[in-house]
Amino acid sequence: MLFDRLVRKRVDFFEKEIMQKYYAEVENMYLKMRGWRHDYRHHIQTMKVHAANGELEAIACYLDMLDDDLTNVETVIKTGNRMADAILNSKLSLAAERQIKVKVDAAIPIALATSELDLCIIIGNLMDNAIEGCMELPPEERLIRIYMEMKGTYLYLVLTNTAGGKKKHSFRTSKGEGHGFGIARIDSIVKKCGGYVTRASEDGAFSTEILLPQAVMP
Repeated sequence: MLFDRLVRKRVDFFEKEIMQKYYAEVENMYLKMRGWRHDYRHHIQTMKVHAANGELEAIACYLDMLDDDLTNVETVIKTGNRMADAILNSKLSLAAERQIKVKVDAAIPIALATSELDLCIIIGNLMDNAIEGCMELPPEERLIRIYMEMKGTYLYLVLTNTAGGKKKHSFRTSKGEGHGFGIARIDSIVKKCGGYVTRASEDGAFSTEILLPQAVMP
């Protein structure tokens, strides 16, 4: 009983810490967006001055800088689910800072049976692990691919990232030993939801596939 309470306390603390971390990342992203919008009038005034002076080259350079700046804060992933969008876009920003290319193909319902907390923990941990794995490689070899869609009544998610080494082994269940606490939480959530998770590492890439059953949402 005491051991169970200690484990539950640790899990509760972990989930609270994870949510605070991810929401902070999302808030930071939206703060950058609001800041850019706030400065929009100043940018317009600056370009008007250049235009009045006939400084077309200066305007072109200024527009290039604005384009680069906006690219860093723009919400570029739109899955259809707000929580998935928030977490993925916050992680996309972190990946960009680490020179990691991210390719996303995702279309999922606005409403899911999977709770926002569970979705946050799953996606957040998968992305954190993928980013960490990519950092073992030079920038030109860093890549994360994310695919999400509904397959019948299941939410299907597969995330693949490049990683150092050329280890090869077949897909296996995630019940092996040596997982970090974050991965253990993913496995626990998938099990709780009656879903499935498999992992594999092959040819310098690591993949995780997850299937989560979804009840009919109103």
